[in-house]
Parts: sequence; C-alpha cells; structure tokens
Amino acid sequence: MTDLIEIVGAYLLGFVVTAVLWSRSRRIFEGYVFQRHNYRDHSLPTAVGILLPLAAAFVVGAHAVIFDVGRSIMGPGSVGWAVLGDVGPTTVELAVAFAFLGMLDDIGGLGESGGFSGHLKALIEGRVTTGFIKMVGGPFLALAILSGGPQDGRVGYLRDAALVCLAANLANLFDRAPGRVNKVGQLALVVLALSTLDHRLVPVALVIGAAGALLGPDLREVFMLGDAGSNVIGAVLGFGAVVATTPTQRWIVLVVLLALNVSSEFVSFSRIIDAVGPLRALDRLGSPHRGGPGAPRASR
Repeated sequence: MTDLIEIVGAYLLGFVVTAVLWSRSRRIFEGYVFQRHNYRDHSLPTAVGILLPLAAAFVVGAHAVIFDVGRSIMGPGSVGWAVLGDVGPTTVELAVAFAFLGMLDDIGGLGESGGFSGHLKALIEGRVTTGFIKMVGGPFLALAILSGGPQDGRVGYLRDAALVCLAANLANLFDRAPGRVNKVGQLALVVLALSTLDHRLVPVALVIGAAGALLGPDLREVFMLGDAGSNVIGAVLGFGAVVATTPTQRWIVLVVLLALNVSSEFVSFSRIIDAVGPLRALDRLGSPHRGGPGAPRASR
C-alpha cells in the first residue's frame, strides 16, 4: 500500500508542476513555428508534450538537491522517494531523448507518414524522413540510455531497449485524435501500477501525471501534444515495464507490443475504436468536437 501511495503522490506532483508550466509558458507555443493543422484543419500549437520531460527534470533535479542536503544534515533515509535518485535520472533521460525525436518530427516533418513501410519507401527514393530518423534514432538512444540499467545479459539488454522503442512507437500510433494517446497512457499506468505495486514506478507516474495535467486542454483542442508528447508517454511506460516486471513478463510485453506495431501496418486502430461502442465512447469522452459530453448540437 505504501508503494501505491508513493506512486499516486508522484502522479499528483507531476500533474501540479505541469499545470503551472503550461499556464506560464503557453505564449511560447503561440509562435508561428509551432502552428500545425489538426484533423479538422484547424491551426493549433503542437509539440506541447515537450513540457513532460521538463516537468520530470524539474522534480528529479530538485529532489536530488533536497535528498543530498537532507542526508547530509539528518542522515541516511531522512528524505523520501529515494527511488527518484535510482531510476529517476534514467526516466528523465529517456523522456528528453524521445521528446527530442518527437519534436523533430513535429516541427521539421513534412506530414509524411505511412508507417515503417512508408519511411523505408521514402529512403529507397532517396529521401530521409523525420519519421525514419525517429525509427533509427530511437533504438540507439534507448541502447545508450539503458546500457547500465536492469537487464539479464546482452539479450535482456536488447530486449529492454526494444520494449521501450516499440512502446514509444505504439503510443505514436494512438496519437490520431485529441487526448487519445493520453487516455491510453493513463490507463496503462493504472494497469501497470496495480499489477506490480512497484515503487520504482514513481518516476513513471511523475511523467504520466504531467501528461494528465494536459489532458483537458488537449481534448478541447487548445493544442496538440505532438510526437514530443506521445513518444515520451510510450517510452516512459515501456521503461516502467522494464523496471517493474520480471524478465519473463518483459518477453510477453515485448511480443504484444511487436504484434500491435506490426498489425498497424495492415489495420487502422481508429477504425477499430470507432467500430466498438465502449471504445468509441471512451475515446470521445470529454472531447466536445468529436461527440463527447458538451459537444455542440448538430443544428448549430
């Protein structure tokens, strides 16, 4: 129970820090460079998800200072959330790295998509897309950051890096409607936390709590998280699975993630969601422009 309380506390802290960050920085995203058209062809700021690693960095960095000062004055164990000094830095590193790749796609992308096959086809034609850079850069960043992390041998190391990358890409695949990837991320954290009750999920909860603070305006189409946000949500949750599950469980998660990523080349997640009533209702919940509660009537 104590671990769950710590996870909830970290979630709330991430929520509050990001809410303040957004309220104080929203003018930055009004600049022309951030403007992109959404699914309704409305111009909105994108890449607001860059606030997620910033919020996590603020908290983990502040904790490092407080922890060192508290330990020197009051002795070992005097300051809580020691786990932030354990896996917190790795979580922040992954968040920053995948936010960087996502923001590159948000700001520098030319709207090219088509999944893995589309990026490979572009490469054959002599064009390197930002999506291809993400596809190649993500694995190497994950390998570099996880080089000293929890793994069981070289194969386990490669498995964990692949798990993080596939989770990041899967989150990106869900980012096709306002708030969708954020909702999926929130649900994934709940499942991961309740199934493992592992205190090492504290920094993961911090990041997902930060995303939770942006869910409301995302649903109202005030901005778009962009790949800078969706990649972070997926990568951090993938890392959560790495630190909170057994090697066998990680293999199972990896197979599921691989199957979902491959299936996206042949089926549309959006069509599946729209075809299943409960999923459609959850997907549109809180989104006034997509038929959720508060949506304008058709006669208007």
